[in-house]
Formats: sequence, structure tokens, C-alpha cells
Amino acid sequence: MRASTSFFGLVVISKVLLISIAALQAQDQSAVRSIEAAPSSLVMKVGERGKIVAVVRDGLRRKIEDAVVVYFSTAPESISVGIDGKLEALRAGEYEVVALHPVEEKFSAGTLSGDDPGIRVTIPVKVMPSPVAKLEIEGLPERLYVGATVPIKVIGIDSNQLKRDVRTKLAVSDSEIALVLSFGPQFGGSRDAHPFYHRNRPNLYPGESAGLLTGVRPGDIKVIAETEGMRAEHKLTVHANPTVRLKLSSTQNSARTGDVIHFRAEAYDKHGEGLQDVPIKYAIESWPDPSRPETVGAGAPAQILPDGRFVAEQSGIYTVIAISGNVFTHSSVAISRRDVVRQIELVGHKRVEGSMTSDIWVWEGVDGRDYAILGTWNSDGKALFFDVTDPAAMEMVGEVQVDARTVNDVKVSEDGKIAVITREGASNRRNGFVVLDVSNPRDVTVLSRFDDQMTGGVHNVFLEDDHVYAINNGRRWDVINIEDPQRPVRVSRFERSEPGESVSPRGKSVHDVWVRDGIAFQSGNSDGLVLVDVGGGDRGGSPTNPIEIGRLQQLTGWNHAVWPFRSSSAGKFYVVGGDESHPLNPRVPGPIISWEERVPSRAMGWIHFVEFDDVEAPREVARYAVPEAGPHNIWIDWDQEIMYVAYFNGGLRVVDVSGELMGDLYRQGREIAKFYSDDAKGYVPNAPFVWGPQLHKGIIFFSDFNSGLWAVRLLPREESDEALQ
Repeated sequence: MRASTSFFGLVVISKVLLISIAALQAQDQSAVRSIEAAPSSLVMKVGERGKIVAVVRDGLRRKIEDAVVVYFSTAPESISVGIDGKLEALRAGEYEVVALHPVEEKFSAGTLSGDDPGIRVTIPVKVMPSPVAKLEIEGLPERLYVGATVPIKVIGIDSNQLKRDVRTKLAVSDSEIALVLSFGPQFGGSRDAHPFYHRNRPNLYPGESAGLLTGVRPGDIKVIAETEGMRAEHKLTVHANPTVRLKLSSTQNSARTGDVIHFRAEAYDKHGEGLQDVPIKYAIESWPDPSRPETVGAGAPAQILPDGRFVAEQSGIYTVIAISGNVFTHSSVAISRRDVVRQIELVGHKRVEGSMTSDIWVWEGVDGRDYAILGTWNSDGKALFFDVTDPAAMEMVGEVQVDARTVNDVKVSEDGKIAVITREGASNRRNGFVVLDVSNPRDVTVLSRFDDQMTGGVHNVFLEDDHVYAINNGRRWDVINIEDPQRPVRVSRFERSEPGESVSPRGKSVHDVWVRDGIAFQSGNSDGLVLVDVGGGDRGGSPTNPIEIGRLQQLTGWNHAVWPFRSSSAGKFYVVGGDESHPLNPRVPGPIISWEERVPSRAMGWIHFVEFDDVEAPREVARYAVPEAGPHNIWIDWDQEIMYVAYFNGGLRVVDVSGELMGDLYRQGREIAKFYSDDAKGYVPNAPFVWGPQLHKGIIFFSDFNSGLWAVRLLPREESDEALQ
């Protein structure tokens, strides 16, 4: 009897266990989530609107009613999407829209990022171009000289009266009088294939050069452009070139790599009279320095622009040739190596345990000591405070925790009393920023929180003259007055609009804002670089009334950081924009590939130098890029004309930006030094991932995403030479 009871007891227990296991399996299945979208793909026309509806389901295919879904476009300047999944087709091409269910224990819906490792579905969207209603040829003169070459610009106007990309067939009525070279589709392939560009991403500048026209002999011709059944014509006359003599001069006959030399060619007719409107072309003949092996097999060692500006990337002797018709002259220059390399000395390192760190700000406190504040990323909403008076023995002296996952950006007022830290991933999805009293960094107190209309998260801020400039949801920036830091008040906001339209959300993408001398410098993916008068731009602007001054939309579409730079040695004003992209990661385009695996990331991108002396016609003149990494944040010392760049996996880079800038600064040998912040005990071991640098009292402080706070010193040239010996 006793044995029988045990048997039946085991049966009962087994059934209970099976039921429990089945319940646990069902529970596990219900915890598994998937996302699906309808429609799964779209074909739209330019100007057409549509909608995507995404649903999150558990492992039993049951719809999760309260699941958060956020939508974003991989090309917001071409296909825009709202928070409700509504689409608007802006430009023809093939794009992708993503519906994302965020990892809620790491992010809230208000802090959407392409880096979020949640579950997602990608919806291909093909936007068909509207038919061309009108074709125009722009920029061609009515007269052209033999030997002159001018660009041909063709603009297509569609049925919605919008400029659109057109691939035109170009021809001339008489090829013995002039020749035309068409920039056909073969010229677009390399750009579209680049990892920075989305597949079949269209030309962002409708009306770019469609080809080149060169005069051959005197006569009358017509230039003809055709596409999609439309035709445009332009009449002009080719005249004989009256040039019989050229004179070529330059600002100097010797320089270093990276130095810009200005050549000037003057044309004269048979009477010795100067000619103002004849074409002059430049060419270069080069003899690279045979003592430098890196010049063997290298690319173009120098370049000269149509206005006569010349720069060399390699040492050697160069002959510049000026040509007009069948008349030419030449002049030679000797170029030596730039030779600016110095050494960096490690001064101190303070590891941050258990979390990744974000941005940094260093300042002199009211007590005369030096302090640093670090944000933390995807952690528990902490801002960390350090005493860095002795950079060799930096000490963590306090922390503040707010309702957030990420404290991405931190700024401190000039008087060292007030700090502002950003919030992303708040539990109640009300993000915004927090104002702190940092008069005593060892005992920081919260003065106020501001989250009104900022549920989308504040990623970056700037603090200037009692005003906080806060990037709001990556689409605009709001200006909040904190004269009374316990009662912040919004006084204005700025969102870029197109000429002739009211403020519009179409394709807006703002990432950073930096304020100096009453001008707000804004960078953002599809917005490019924008300058706004907030009190110093002579346009009547103020913090309560921001007024746009000028802009330059850049081709990469990955504008991230921005920095103004007035070069006293060159007498020029540059706006410096830094890209940020992580196209080399196979799964997640963010700082780490997997939250669990902690695999190092690789970045790509350029730093762009844009001349903004003429706000009506800014132009990009130079770039800096390293082949193995991409930039994040930058800091430029105006006095020494040195740029410090946080180059993610490429470490800290120090770059000479003195003199006029033109061309590829990396190939010119302008890199002064580099430092890799390796840490065997870092969040990702031995994986430098430099986030942001700041120069303070001769010490370069920087934060590393994986290893905390670092302090290094750039050695003077004489000490560097000794260290190399």
C-alpha cells in the first residue's frame, strides 16, 4: 500500500512538473517578441503621402497592445516619417524606413537612436520621380573663347514645381565649333556605392554640372539638353582667343606641404593691353622628392584650383603651367615636408567602472581648483564629478543620479556655478535636461528639471549667458532661459525651414549646436551646417529671436559635431563639421555591436572645413580623415591653431590647422600626434573609443567610452625631438 501511494504520488508530481514546464515554456514564448509591418514595402511618387503600421507580437503570435514602436527614415531628406508612421516622399530614389521596438529596459520611446539594439523591421520604399515638366540650362554665357571650358548646368522642374534630378543627354549643334563632355550615369556609381550613401541616393543639389563645354574654333552654336521627352537649348558664340602673352606670378616660390600658394595669371593682347575675361587654365607637372619612399606610387601629389590656389601633399618640385588658347607660361615652386610631429605624454587616467562614459566638460571651480564632469551612456543616469587639479592623480569626488539611462552631454557655466546635463531614456518618457548647482562639486544639488515638450530626448546642449540651447528630439533646438536656475523658461526655438515656406518638419535632422560670440552653429545629418544669429550675427537675432544667417548642406549627410574656427594666420573664418558613421559594424550601427558581447566598434567619416566668410556662398575647402577610423567630437585651440579630435577607435588625434586650409590635411602631413587610450580593464578591454576632448590649462582631457577619464600633454617640439632620439 505504501509503495502504491508513492507511485501515484510520483505520477501526480510528474504531471505537476510537466504542467509547470509547459507554463514556463508558454511564459518564455510570450516573452519573445517580434515585429511586423504593413505594408512590407511601398512604391510612391514624389509628393505622395502614405502610412506604415507596425505591430509587436509575442512568441504566441498575440498582439502586444501597449508595445512601443518608433519609426525613422534612413534618408530623412528624401523620405520623411512621423512618429505615427505617416510617410511623405520628397525625392526620387530607393530608401528604407525602419520600425523599431526599443529595448525598453535600456531606452524609452522618447530616446530613439539608430544604435538601439531592439527588434526592428525594415520597409523598402521606392519613390518614383514625377515627370519632368520643364527643362532649363543654367549658367552658360552668350560668348565663349576658343580653349575655354565652362560647366553646363541642367535643371529639371517636375509637375509639382520642384527641382529634381535629371540625367540628360547633352549635345552641340556643331562639334567642330565646340565639344561637350557629359557627366553620364557612370559618374554617379562611385558615390552611390560609398558606404556613406544610401543605395541610389539622389543628388542633393539638383542643377549640379551635367557636363562641360569647350570652345574649339569661332562660330555660332546651340547647346542642347534632352531628357524624358523634354528639350532645352542655349545659343552662344565662340570667339577667337585674343591672348598673345601670359604672365604668371605667385605669392611664394617655396613652402611646406599643406601651405597654400596663390598663383595669378594675367593675359595680354597683341597691343599689350590686359585682358579681363579670357579663359586661363592651370596644369601641374611634378617631381616628387626621391628621398621620401612614401611618394613612390602615391596618388596626385598636388592640386591647383581654377582660381590659382595651389597646395601640395608631398614634398618635391612642382611646375605650374598657365594656358590660354595656344599660349602658355610656367613657374616652379619647391615644397618641403611639413614636419610637425610631436609626442604625447600620458599624465593620468581615472577608470570608470561598470558603465560607459559619454561627454566631458572641464572647468575651474569657484574655489580655484579644477574639476571635470562626465556623462554616462546607457547606464543608470549618473553624472560623475572629478577633481582634476592634479591630472596625475585625478579623484572622483561625487555623482548625481537622475531619471535617465543616458546622460549624453554635460556643460558648465563660465562662472563655474551651474551645470546642465541631458536626459535620455527617462522612465516616464519625459526627458529634457537637469540644472545643477556645482559651486561645490563634492556636494552637487539638483536645482531644476526641464522637460516641457521634450519627451523625444535631449542629446546635446550648449550653455551660454544664462541660456540653454537644447537639441530637442533631433529636429530643432529650444532656447531656455535659466537666469533663475530653479525656474527655467523657454524663450524661443529654432527649426530650419526652406526658403518661402513656414517651419516644416520635413527631413529635419539636428545633432549639435555650439554658440560663440552670439552665433549658434548647428550641425545635423540632412540639415548640414547652419549659422543662426542669437545676438552677435548682425541680423537682429537674439536668444529670444533666432535668425538664420547662412547654411551649407553637405554631401555626406552624416554631420555630427560642429566647431567655429577663426584662423588669424590665414585671415579666414571656418566652420568645421565632423561626420559620424558606423557603417562597418555588421549588426548594430553604434558604439558596440552587441550589448552582451561587448565587441569593439569601428567608425568612419571626415572632418569638413567650410569657409564661411561669405555667408551667402560658403564653400568646403579642406577635409581631414584617417583611413582606419571616424571622428566624434572636436576641440580647436584658436590661439595655437591646433585641432584635437576624438577619433573613436582611432584614439585622440592632434592636427595642425594653421594657415590657409585646402585639400586633404591628412595626406599633407598635418597630423601632429596621436594617442590610443588602451585599457586592459575597460568596459570593452583594450578597445580605445575616444568620445570627446577638451584643452584645459595646457592639459588635454578626454573621455573614452570604454575606459573613463584621461589626461595627456602635448610635448613641446624640443622635448619631442629628445624623446624620439
